This record gives sequence, C-alpha cells and structure tokens, in this order.
Amino acid sequence: MEREHIIRQYDLELNEIREKLLEMGGKVEVMIANAMKSLVERDSALAEETIAFDHHINHMEVEIDEKCLQVLARRQPTARDLRFLTLALKIVTDLERIGDQCRNIAKRVLELNTEPPLKPYIDLPRMSAAAATMVREALDAFVKGDAELALKVCKDDAFVDALNDQIQRELLVFMMTDPSSISRAIKVNYISKCLERVADHATNVAEMVIFMVKGKDIRHTVA
Repeated sequence: MEREHIIRQYDLELNEIREKLLEMGGKVEVMIANAMKSLVERDSALAEETIAFDHHINHMEVEIDEKCLQVLARRQPTARDLRFLTLALKIVTDLERIGDQCRNIAKRVLELNTEPPLKPYIDLPRMSAAAATMVREALDAFVKGDAELALKVCKDDAFVDALNDQIQRELLVFMMTDPSSISRAIKVNYISKCLERVADHATNVAEMVIFMVKGKDIRHTVA
C-alpha cells in the first residue's frame, strides 16, 4: 500500500511538471501573438504589457526548474522518467528565451510606433503565426511523446527561415532606394530575426522530444 501511494504521488508530480510546461508554453504563445499585434496595430500599451509579462515567464522557469530538481533528488528516477525530467529542464530554458525574444520585439515596436509605418506588415504576421504553431506543436509532442509531430516541427523551421530571408531582401531594397528608411528597416529586420530565433527554440524542443522518444540525436541533421 505504501509503495502504491509513493508511485501515485510520483506520477502526480510528473504530471504537474507536464501541466506547468504546457501552461508556460501557452503564456509564451500569448506573448508571441501580443508582440505581433502591438506591431501591426501600432499598440504601444500592448507592447508595454508584453515587456512586463516577461517577468511571469521568468518566474515560471524558476518554478519548473525547482520542481524538476526536487523530483530528481527525492525520487531518483531512471530510464524514460530521467530523460523526461532532464529534457524538461532544457525545454523550460528554451521557453524562457522565447519570452525574451517577444520582449525584444515589443521594445522595437515601441520605437517603430513613434515613426511613420515603413510598409504594411504581411510576412511578419505569417512568420509569427508559424513560429507560434511550432512552439505549441513542439510542446504537444513533448507531452504526448510524439516523435512524428516533433519531426514535423523540425521541418517547419524551413518555412520560417525562408520568410526571414525574404523579409531581409525586401528591407535591403527599401534601404537602398530610400536612405530615410534605414533606421526603421533595421528595427523591422531585428523583429524578423527575433521570430526566426523563436522558431529555432521550438526546433530545439522538438529535437529533444525525438531524443527522448527514440534515443536518437538529430541535431544539425534535419534539412
């Protein structure tokens, strides 16, 4: 009976970590959406909220880290559970860094909102939506142990990279034809690079899921 209670409690602790990771991922998705909305709608108040919200993401990182370390110390897990916990510690770092990228985007938005719009934003919202989907699917793959979904996330990174390249080419043309646009173009380019990094962090999570499920490291191998 005592052993059954310990096992049940252990399962509850692992499930709590899964739920906290999903909660953190959901909050990060909101940050991505709000950062982009603040740009497209020129909403400086929302940009300020996004910057301030990064504090909550940092707090969740510490909370999940502590929970993982407590379980590692008390339960001394082995095999799959050990991989789950050690990867959770890495994944939470990627989520925190996604929050940092959203904060950085919002800071550039505040600067851009004081100047005339450079151009209608079309590809950046597409890039943002794709990156947010990658984050959500990477976390779903982690919680479900779904290597196929994780592999899809890795492959989807190419779409975000292609949009980033396209945006950079367009901005270069703007800067060459209109020198007065250079400052704004540099800031928009910075936002594009931040979104590209968000997708990279989602890819990191997906690659770790594949390692957790299959014991195979595919970093630097997915085209």
